[in-house]
Amino acid sequence: MATPDHSSTGLSLFEIPKWLIEPAVRSCRLFNTALDFIFYDVPTLRAGLAGKDAQMAAQDEKRPSRIVDFDALSDPEGSMLLIDAATPPYVHEYKSVDAFLNSPYQETRDVDIVTITGVGSSALGSAALAWDVSVALQKPVLALVPGYGVADVLLQSLGGWFAFGLHDYLGSKSMIQTGLAAAAPGVARIGRELAASAPSEPTVRGAPVFRCGSGSSDVLHSLLMNREQPFRLLVGHSKGSLQISNAIRSVPAERLDGLRVVTLGCPIGEDLPNVAYHQYLGLFDALGQLNAWGHRAEHWPPTWHSTNPVLPPAMTAGKFASESVNERAAPARSLTLISS
Repeated sequence: MATPDHSSTGLSLFEIPKWLIEPAVRSCRLFNTALDFIFYDVPTLRAGLAGKDAQMAAQDEKRPSRIVDFDALSDPEGSMLLIDAATPPYVHEYKSVDAFLNSPYQETRDVDIVTITGVGSSALGSAALAWDVSVALQKPVLALVPGYGVADVLLQSLGGWFAFGLHDYLGSKSMIQTGLAAAAPGVARIGRELAASAPSEPTVRGAPVFRCGSGSSDVLHSLLMNREQPFRLLVGHSKGSLQISNAIRSVPAERLDGLRVVTLGCPIGEDLPNVAYHQYLGLFDALGQLNAWGHRAEHWPPTWHSTNPVLPPAMTAGKFASESVNERAAPARSLTLISS
């Protein structure tokens, strides 16, 4: 049975206009960007991009630092940033999953590392984490920038940012997004364009709802399912680790062969036997330990939740990612999951 057009039934009269909601969402996005100055190595990113700007300006190319311009930092929509700290033009931005999958450029097929941030999850923090990993491994990295919608605002206001455990963050967010899509599809589409661009993304009244619990999980799941070349390394920090866990659990085992997963500040269940897990949880990371949900990390460095070296003792994301690549892959150990 076809879903009735809410504009023809008069239901649109009761929907809050998008122009009234979007400025508030942008304000919250800017607040989360400010958080990323604390939790990610933004100083190194900005210094690195500033050094590349002059080179690109001489070639009449777009400045790579455009990803930290004000408009980009307040934009609630998600994106994918292909970052290569060693090769011009250093930053490629994709606003569509389909456009990335069908890109004619070789770099989109060569990249085999994905990073997902937590905490603020802004373009700034996402780029900083990816830059750190790219510098350490001397390879391109695909950073998933989560879209920021009304469901995120509501969950954060309810304390979801401080308790982003699996049942709270992924479950509650999915239910809120589904409810918004049913009641106010125009509002529900704010911040969800990237997820909506994924092949076969489910929708309610034209607004995307989550197949895997969150927009970033849906995008990663779609990439894992539809990309010809497999990814070899997934790096998640904070709630980004949970998004990785939720994305890979329903991917066929043969598409995960040889995959390494590195989690920083939020251990996840090691329940996929063909995935090698490398999990780091700081000894002084109260936030990460609060949200461990009984999952154990194999590595306990003397750090806290941040990856910003200006605020020691910080996690060294690039170093830990490099260690995981150089370390011989070991099968996942089910004993690390002591509760669910």
